[in-house]
Amino acid sequence: MRREFPCTPLVVDLDGTLVLTDSLHEQLLTLAKEQFLYAFLLPAWLMRGKAYLKQQLARRVSLDASTLPYNSELLTWLQTEKLADRRLVLCTAADMQTAQAIARHLGIFDEVIASDGQVNLSAARKADRLMQQFGRQGFDYVGNSRDDLPVWEVARQAIVVNAPAAVLKAAQEHGNVGEIIPALTLKTRDFARMLRVHQWLKNLLLFVPLLAAHRFTNGADWVTLLIAFFSFSLCASAVYIGNDLLDLGSDRQHPRKRMRPFASGRVPVVWGVAIAPLLIVASGVLGLTVGPRFLAWLMVYFALTCWYSVILKRLALLDCLTLACLYTLRIVAGGAATGLVLSNWLLTTSGFVFLSLSFLKRHAELRLLVQRDETAAAHGRGYVAQDAALVQMLGIAAGYASAVVLSLYLHGDTAQILYTQPHAIVVTVGVLVYWISWMWLQSHRGEMHDDPVVFAVKDRVSLACGAAFAASFAVATVGWPW
Repeated sequence: MRREFPCTPLVVDLDGTLVLTDSLHEQLLTLAKEQFLYAFLLPAWLMRGKAYLKQQLARRVSLDASTLPYNSELLTWLQTEKLADRRLVLCTAADMQTAQAIARHLGIFDEVIASDGQVNLSAARKADRLMQQFGRQGFDYVGNSRDDLPVWEVARQAIVVNAPAAVLKAAQEHGNVGEIIPALTLKTRDFARMLRVHQWLKNLLLFVPLLAAHRFTNGADWVTLLIAFFSFSLCASAVYIGNDLLDLGSDRQHPRKRMRPFASGRVPVVWGVAIAPLLIVASGVLGLTVGPRFLAWLMVYFALTCWYSVILKRLALLDCLTLACLYTLRIVAGGAATGLVLSNWLLTTSGFVFLSLSFLKRHAELRLLVQRDETAAAHGRGYVAQDAALVQMLGIAAGYASAVVLSLYLHGDTAQILYTQPHAIVVTVGVLVYWISWMWLQSHRGEMHDDPVVFAVKDRVSLACGAAFAASFAVATVGWPW
């Protein structure tokens, strides 16, 4: 016996309305990441129509409905309507397989209407389909985009959700707008988080060769390194965007990373696809201004970060070695920008410090995993929760190795010649050992941020260690102030 519903059916759009993302865009990204060779078939699929393209993608790529960024305010309202015994219909231009997976997960929809591989159910086609089933003004419709205007025109009531101001104004001209759920307001910090501007601090490593060579007063080098800094930063931001786009599934399963701009749906993924190439071009132009040697190292950095984002980050241990190399490459690039020859002591000491920080980053992530499930595997990584103790031992060993190398350097002839008061610099060994120990203690206690560098610049103990480290080098260089 067919169930009777006392209220006007409520029809709900999917992309940009129920979920704060576009399923087609996410499926394209996932296909490029997991089944890249199929990307060459996209033009052929598209020639047979957008509905056929969506169907082929849905057959090869399944989105995790449990982690998608749903519009929480709308979902709460829909659940209230469902409790009032209202008939809910999910009607979307997405493929039927994708729509049904989301409907099954939410468990509130009585019917699903979607594209079927032949008809792309959007705009006027969606309006005709709904009128055929429910009649003109026989349903209420929840949507968000300009494509929904023809549907709102034939609906009894329009519910406008997460729509741009121009779309809302056009919808109100029909005179049937009932409910309005405001659009998300994109803030400056959303774009800053998309670019990960706070990560630009790492690119200050470009200045290390200049400081190590005691060329503090060379104005031309400072200008060159400033340009190099922005070149590296724009390149890094482009890679971070690409990494976030490829890591959507993993980030949404992480307690903190799920709030990143793309994973949370605050910034559309298509924006990232458009912005990243522009950043790469701008970075290359600035890099060319610095010089061909610097540009060559910048290209090595870009290639290695892309390799890391696609493959290496999934390989246990090798991922941390790669991260350490990426840190060290910044110092190498700084030397190339200024024409300075880098000391093997500098590269070895810094390399071990960066390796320790890389293991620290992984350990912090694994600590969270251990708290949730001791037998779980890190999604998108080559680790399981039980690896936390081993990663901790490797990271502490690498950190202490950096202190040993620094100590050997300070007792060598180079330090005796380069510094006015070489004995003063011995303090740095103790500071480095203490700081490494402090950072690992915080991770052991579960208080470490996902990124140790971000943690360090906010941590008072780390800042004090940095000040003591710098003061020791300053005294060793210019002597005591009295």
